[in-house]
Amino acid sequence: MGKFVVSEAKTGVKFNLKANNGEIIAQSEVYSSEAACKKGIASVKKNAVLAKLEDQTTENFEKVTNPKFEVYVDKAGEYRFRLKARNGEIIATGEAYKAKASCLNGIESIRKNAPDAPIVKE
Repeated sequence: MGKFVVSEAKTGVKFNLKANNGEIIAQSEVYSSEAACKKGIASVKKNAVLAKLEDQTTENFEKVTNPKFEVYVDKAGEYRFRLKARNGEIIATGEAYKAKASCLNGIESIRKNAPDAPIVKE
């Protein structure tokens, strides 16, 4: 099982969702407080399971309603994803992947790890 690691940032508090092997599979924005960060984690836990997939890398992709995982190609030509809550806010983002399959595996890892992941503070 993965874990949410809450840590201090220069301007607030953020979290990383880490897999069993310690790899970061998703990260958050910087929140103004630890309480706000924990609300963000709760939103990820809930929405990761409900989220549909919107693959923006395909031509004429089908837009889906929030919550959703958006898969896209960044300026460097690498695959990325972001998890959006029901209200459209981005609540977690993934790293850059060279292969689309790896990006999709990252999403599946979040679906599997996030719901029961404990919160630890660093």
